[in-house]
Amino acid sequence: MTADPRGVCDTHVHVYDHRYPVSPTTVLEPPDATLADYAGVQAQLGLDRVVIVQPTTYGLDNRLQLDAVATLGSAARAVVVVDDDVTDDELERLTVAGARGARFHMLPGGAVPWSAMPGVAERIASYGWHVQLQLDGRELPERVDELLALPTPLVIDHVGRFMPPVEPDHRAFRALSVLVDSGRCWVKLSAPYESTRDGAPHYPTVAELARRLIDRAPERMLWATNWPHPGQDDPPTPEQLLALRDDWLADPDVRRRVLVDNPAEVYGFDPIVRPSESHDRQRPLESR
Repeated sequence: MTADPRGVCDTHVHVYDHRYPVSPTTVLEPPDATLADYAGVQAQLGLDRVVIVQPTTYGLDNRLQLDAVATLGSAARAVVVVDDDVTDDELERLTVAGARGARFHMLPGGAVPWSAMPGVAERIASYGWHVQLQLDGRELPERVDELLALPTPLVIDHVGRFMPPVEPDHRAFRALSVLVDSGRCWVKLSAPYESTRDGAPHYPTVAELARRLIDRAPERMLWATNWPHPGQDDPPTPEQLLALRDDWLADPDVRRRVLVDNPAEVYGFDPIVRPSESHDRQRPLESR
């Protein structure tokens, strides 16, 4: 495997801290997971950048994730949760703090309903944000038209999170393909265990969907660890995450596009000017 280029980005990480209040809508309260804990994973996987995503545990209170972004500085961005009552002043503040997307979690524990999505998307469009969506991908055929009508780009989590996984000719996967073909939708290659418990650590059914998407539109793929794998009794090890990533992204050009170029476009990271420059992979993100 060719060495990773500079600027590799993990596009989906959560931070948990018992000192921050839990949302009354949450159904999941994982143990603490700190930036110091993540630094070890980051070093093992050779990561330079990270996107910290608001988990359902904290509802509309984005303080913990934004505090983490502030600690990491220019190496991090945030995806936050806001509803359609959010003010322009708040959106401006969140943008300055590193937010680049509004998350919609359409499974138990989510804080914002489908009905709020058009209004939120309209509000965030002028700030250059995208809508990040997690749902049971089997709902996509009924949602594809409204998602295509959004005035923002769209990022869909976890290879579509079809529960259980579908075959490539299934109408739900075809709907995801329509969204990708629009040129305004990205898919995160992450967390196959959220769709199925079968086939670990290779998850062949989900892996087949991932490969189809990569072949179809590598310029619309993102990659993520989903660390710290909330709700998982037997989460993958960093070694397993790396092996799965290397298997899915074996081509060096596709690998660079998915790991570096695509997240730089979606989350507004600075371009990597000297891609061949060597650097110390062991420095934690906090020190960059």
